[in-house]
Amino acid sequence: MQAMLGSQWTRTVAAVAAVFFASFSPDSFAQDAEPEATADPGRAIWQAAIAAMVHGPNTVPLKDQAQMSLPAGYGFVPPKEGAAVMDMLGNQTDERFVGLIFPQAEESNWFVTIDYEPSGYIKDDDAKDWDADELLQSLKDGTEAGNEHRREIGVSEIQVTRWVEKPAYDAQTHRLVWSAEAREKSGQDPDPTVNYNTYVLGREGYVSLNLITTSSTIETDKSSAHELLAAVNFNEGKRYGDFNASTDKVAAYGLAALVGGIAAKKLGLLAAIGVFVAKFAKLFIVGAVAAGGAVMKFLKGRNASNA
Repeated sequence: MQAMLGSQWTRTVAAVAAVFFASFSPDSFAQDAEPEATADPGRAIWQAAIAAMVHGPNTVPLKDQAQMSLPAGYGFVPPKEGAAVMDMLGNQTDERFVGLIFPQAEESNWFVTIDYEPSGYIKDDDAKDWDADELLQSLKDGTEAGNEHRREIGVSEIQVTRWVEKPAYDAQTHRLVWSAEAREKSGQDPDPTVNYNTYVLGREGYVSLNLITTSSTIETDKSSAHELLAAVNFNEGKRYGDFNASTDKVAAYGLAALVGGIAAKKLGLLAAIGVFVAKFAKLFIVGAVAAGGAVMKFLKGRNASNA
């Protein structure tokens, strides 16, 4: 996915989103006629997303690779409608995109993007030797290198400041979790974005779930990320343990590359920037998170009107 980074862009998107959501209420939307929805592309996109939303508890297929036992209290927007929402927010998706998850709790203002990366089998033996400080420095270095491009396109420079959660890998379940905080270098960023990254490894690639929220709410929100991560399981024959060394593709990088550092450095500076952007490009949704209260009320209002 390609996206612009930084809180300057975030505020612009948030302002646009605020205007959009202020233009109607959930109650009035529930009574809208079809011609009006058609006349307003943004409204039509949300209407389609809500109509397609799968509410938990339910089973959600993740391509032909895995499935999620979606818990109660969450809504899943399928790829087609989810991609339209992403496009409306100014972000591109590709064949890796699987969908979006929204919370149904009134006080929650985050959401999750789901992707499947057909990387091949990722060897996880480097997890036992990695150094969290070294990985963090790699993220910082990759970010600083990427700032040259951000300056060229007029986007605020950012810096990785700390681990929100140090990389942790469970070799029994083949699940990886890590999260870092990224702030604007200008200092005008009182509540920076946090991407809470979770992964499940499979035989032919991995499923990633990225919860986008802010520093002030991450400690509360991350429990949902763990609940959703635990709900993902690969299908029979696609599991990590089903790997066949004589026939299956092995990824060109190890587990540490999913944290954005060690393997990328071996591939050169350009690759390091690419790995960083691959993960932190998902700061794109921050604008929607900033307008999340309006989004959540809209979604819940529409759901209630259909009850």
